Amino acid sequence: MQKKQEKRNRRHKRVRAKIFGTAQRPRLCVFKSGKHIYAQLINDEKGKTLVAASSQEIKKPKSIRQLADHPPKIYIAKEVGKSLAKKALEKKIEKVIFDRGGYLYHGKIKALAEGAREGGLKF
Repeated sequence: MQKKQEKRNRRHKRVRAKIFGTAQRPRLCVFKSGKHIYAQLINDEKGKTLVAASSQEIKKPKSIRQLADHPPKIYIAKEVGKSLAKKALEKKIEKVIFDRGGYLYHGKIKALAEGAREGGLKF
């Protein structure tokens, strides 16, 4: 497990060296734990979080399997992306820079990004 986290941390540092969020174009940062997925828009100039969303906020329907073509956690990740996009558009934020946090662009991370795009964010 330690080696897996070290690899993710290396990838994350490499990604963060290249991207920087501003007030006009904040950084969409993603973190996933064993149970939940979190996303936030960060202005790196001031070091402030502008908008945040997580899977803890999402109300899960009783039968996710019937609603989604994908596994439940991927469906929830997509809903987190849509929720974040909705909150961002309320604050008049349309363009963001995507920070996948060292995770591979696959599965839940990809679903969250697609949900944010469906919600109206551009990146």
